Amino acid sequence: MSSTTALQRHPNDRRAGVLGLRFRDMTGEDMPFMARLYRSTREEEMAGLPWSETQRQQFIQMQFDAQHAHYRQHYPAALWLVIETLGQPVGRLYLERWPQEVRLIDIALLPEARGKGYGGAILRDLQEEAAADRRCIGLHVEKINRARGLYHRLGFVPVEDKGLYELLHWTPEA
Repeated sequence: MSSTTALQRHPNDRRAGVLGLRFRDMTGEDMPFMARLYRSTREEEMAGLPWSETQRQQFIQMQFDAQHAHYRQHYPAALWLVIETLGQPVGRLYLERWPQEVRLIDIALLPEARGKGYGGAILRDLQEEAAADRRCIGLHVEKINRARGLYHRLGFVPVEDKGLYELLHWTPEA
């Protein structure tokens, strides 16, 4: 299979697979997990709000639904993947492949899956794949996101300041 054909489906998992990760297509049955995952990425900022648990849950669900609709509208050809280990979902990977760029729309892991090298392995696999087709990888990241350090260590550089976010690019060596 050529690298271009391989890029049409699930990403390379050479490093991620060694760590026991696999990708599968997201289904409607995954939406409760995806909402819970989204909430786990927002817990820190929600902690300071004087809201009841019900109010927090309603707000998070509204935010998740809005984000999901936005992604679906703006990235119609994207892959919507669940990251699993030992048959259990631990994260999500959303990406869309363009002629010159692999756009990493979102990558998120549950708190118990963070700090285990999973994100780095997935990103290195994507870099290997993108390099084979001479594509860059682009992503938006909040300036306060802890993952920025990982992105910078892996060679992603800021190309545009978007206020709360930065657009980062990784370009393969010529």
